[in-house]
Amino acid sequence: MAVVERCVFTVIRHEGVWAVESAGEFFGHSVDKEVAKAAANKRARVVQEGGRPCQVRVSGETGFYAV
Repeated sequence: MAVVERCVFTVIRHEGVWAVESAGEFFGHSVDKEVAKAAANKRARVVQEGGRPCQVRVSGETGFYAV
């Protein structure tokens, strides 16, 4: 049975704004956290449609905090 690794998109504060981090790369920079969350969800939809499972995490929501 093949195990497909999940792609994780994390919305965090980065260089004074909100951004999305995935595999060490940042994108979706915005002063508005909701805009960064939308960028993460949009990218996750594209990846999932390609057959790879995804997770979007948001720093400070539901107990997750980036250090």
